[in-house]
Parts: sequence; structure tokens; C-alpha cells
Amino acid sequence: MPTVKVPGASLHYQLHGDRAKPAVVLAHGRGGNAASWWQQVPVFAADYHVVTFDHRGFARSRCDSKEGFDPRRFADDLAAILDDAGIPRAALVCQSMGGRTGLGFALKFPQRVKGLVLCGTTGGLYDETIAKGLGDVRGVAAQVGALATLALEPTFPQRQPALATLYAQIQAFNTEFDYGGPPILTAPETRIDPAQLKGWSIPTLVLGGSNDQIVAASLLPYLARMIPGAELKVLPGLGHSTYFEDAMTFNDLVGDFLKKHA
Repeated sequence: MPTVKVPGASLHYQLHGDRAKPAVVLAHGRGGNAASWWQQVPVFAADYHVVTFDHRGFARSRCDSKEGFDPRRFADDLAAILDDAGIPRAALVCQSMGGRTGLGFALKFPQRVKGLVLCGTTGGLYDETIAKGLGDVRGVAAQVGALATLALEPTFPQRQPALATLYAQIQAFNTEFDYGGPPILTAPETRIDPAQLKGWSIPTLVLGGSNDQIVAASLLPYLARMIPGAELKVLPGLGHSTYFEDAMTFNDLVGDFLKKHA
């Protein structure tokens, strides 16, 4: 399991499948880590060279200090992982916080991105409309390790208690990340100005759940219109973590997108 050293952190990543096949990166959210993709890796690794990783400060990726956690470094972190793995280009599938990594990377290194899936995320884009459509991040922090979490559809823990327990256990691996600290992921200095999307030409899929308590489903069409040429899919009855709550539907939709663009 390789580790690459970057400024302020060491990053853990994993490679799955045939290296000769097209590369697909799975970027996890604030409630997860590389282990979150246990329902995606076996499926996508049959057709792609799949890269999973722990963001800096999550699970096995360590920051050198508290100041080492900085979302503005996410794009360069992913570039370092791909360089270390010898991968020049990839499609990016990004959940929640991982959207900040994917969109930031695509803006900085567009020639390295075949396609981008933004799932349950604004990708770091921010304006007044987006601000009104975002849920209570502090509320998520208060529920860390609980089965009832804003990161899942409200009735999911009752319907799928075993999976809800697994979700909480995967999140518990993030012993270094300060869930109760300042909401740095939405801090002004980390936001992406929508004006940066001028000239955007990367195939993009905006995906989310109709019952998402963090990124409101009503916000998704606005995001899709903001990103030139983006496709939109809203999954009925699902919450913030569509990849986890209904992996079969998620994998089919994302798989179709990857077949066209990866």
C-alpha cells in the first residue's frame, strides 16, 4: 500500500485492477476514507485501474501538524498520488468533500481529467444561492460515530442498521481529523469562484440524492447549469451518501458515464 510524501503530509493510496486499463480515481467525503468505496472497487476494477486514497488528515494519511490540513492542497495532493502511481490521466469520481479535490484538480490540471463525477457536493463552488442550499455542517460534526447522521438518508439507519453501523465504523478510522473544529472546508479562502468555470469542457456528471440533508437536491440543477455541459441525475429516496446507500444504482449510473468518457 503506497505512501507518498507531500508538503505538510504523507498520503496513503491504493491501486486496484489492471494497470493497463483506463484509470479512475475515487475521492471520498468528510465522513469517510478509502475504505468507503468497498462497494465500488470490486465493480469498477473489472474494467478500470482504480485509485483510492485517504485525504490528508484522514485514516492512514497523516498531517505533519494541525496546520497541515488545508483543502487548498487537495488538488496538488491528488497530482502527487497520480505521479507516484505513473498515471497521466484519469476520470474522477468524487463524493462530498472529495468534490473539492476533483474540481480543484480539474481546474488546475484539465489535461489530466477525462471526466468528472460530482456526487453530493458543490465541488467547492460558492455563491449566495449555494450557501442557502447547504446543510448544517456543524450538525454533522455533532453526530460523528452515531448511526443517525445527516450524511445518510433520515430513515436509512432504521431500514439498514447493519450498513449504518458500518458507515459509523469507517468514519471512526478518521482519528486525526477534527470534526468539532472550525469548518475549514467552507472557509472563504478555500472556496472556488464560479467564474473559474469559464471555458470548461470536461465531461461532468452532477449526482445526488433527493433526500440529501447536506447538499439540498434543489441545489443540484443550479450546480449543473453552472458547469458547462454537465449532466444531472437525482436519485429518489436517497440521502447524501448515494454511493453507500444504494451502491447498485450508483455504480450503474457512474459506470455508464465512465463508459462514455473514461
